[in-house]
Amino acid sequence: MIRNIFRKGGEQSDEAEVPVSSKTKAKILVVDDSPTEVHIFKKILEKQGYQILAAKDGQEGVDIAKQELPDIILMDVVMPVLNGFQATRQLKNNASTADIPVIMVTTKDQQTDKNWGMRQGATEYLVKPVAPAELLSKIRELINA
Repeated sequence: MIRNIFRKGGEQSDEAEVPVSSKTKAKILVVDDSPTEVHIFKKILEKQGYQILAAKDGQEGVDIAKQELPDIILMDVVMPVLNGFQATRQLKNNASTADIPVIMVTTKDQQTDKNWGMRQGATEYLVKPVAPAELLSKIRELINA
């Protein structure tokens, strides 16, 4: 069963709300073990002109982040090898990746999960399903900060 990780809004398509800028070339690393969810993120983000890298687990995410130094990381929590909390902690404890904003995007919706994610160094914590407009807004905020 394929589940939609984005909320359906009552308004028009959330994707169309953000104009594609010719200068938007930020590199975003998507760390998620679900190929379907990675595909959905890629579709939304590439439409906005972002360069997308993908990792299938937390360890691969840490390795790619160290090598590629993306502008932002979208991090799932429940993954094999290293979970998103562990991967975020490793990234924040490494001098070369410590300043890269991490947005946790996960189904773990308890306040204790959010608190723990933020304590590990996450910049933002979004719960799936997330509206594309909300995700894009957070990304723009962090890129322009």
